[in-house]
Amino acid sequence: MEPKDKIDTTVPHSARIWNFLLGGTDNFPVDRRAGEQVIAGFRGMVDMAQQSRQMLRRVVRYLVSEAGIEQFLDIGTGLPTVDNTHEVAQRLVPRARIVYVDNDPLVLTHAKALLTSTPEGVTDYIEADVHDPDTILAAAARTLDLDRPVGLMLMGILGLVSDFDEAREIVARLMAALPSGSYLAVYDGTDRDPAYTRAISAYNASSGGVAYNPRSPELIARYFDGLDLVAPGVVPVTEWRPDPGHEDVPEVSCSGGVARKP
Repeated sequence: MEPKDKIDTTVPHSARIWNFLLGGTDNFPVDRRAGEQVIAGFRGMVDMAQQSRQMLRRVVRYLVSEAGIEQFLDIGTGLPTVDNTHEVAQRLVPRARIVYVDNDPLVLTHAKALLTSTPEGVTDYIEADVHDPDTILAAAARTLDLDRPVGLMLMGILGLVSDFDEAREIVARLMAALPSGSYLAVYDGTDRDPAYTRAISAYNASSGGVAYNPRSPELIARYFDGLDLVAPGVVPVTEWRPDPGHEDVPEVSCSGGVARKP
């Protein structure tokens, strides 16, 4: 596969900035400068990236081991790191099927890492934008059986949709296409920490990239309207079913949850 568009190394991209914050090397100077700017204004940014990633691992483990989910649609996956969704899922159920979605051409160049699958399972990659759920669903249906429950992962991506009502409509459209027994998993940065919101505002004003929009936990909870929230509900990512012995972790300004479609 080849990228559709030339990779723009003059404008920071959220997937590459996140890769930098997680300690990865698949980023450019413009991304590192943007990441360093956020860190300078908010020292907890690296902790947030790491703890958010830990929640993703726990969510996938829960969905496979306790909810019986064997198919995942992971939108805004970002660049491959350690313990991607398919790696966590297929360690538990080798036949699991995963479709990744992102709109950064650089992610496409690394798609082989995302497409490494167990012989029993399948992984696929779609270059598409979260603003276009119909295109995503049509492409995902080539790999996933949308008549069977799916785990929809929207981790850290909805904050890039500037209009909250549009973000809710995107979630609703995606979930409407999935059957009963499917699950929605979301986390996003929250507006509860003034240092974090100031750092993000400064990034938005100066980066030239897509703005990120922290939202209140109450607004994040509205993505789950009409669904059955899994305990403990919408909470800081560090509090979503933490592993034993890992309770003493840094507090972060990022909340999320998981819910089942009745």
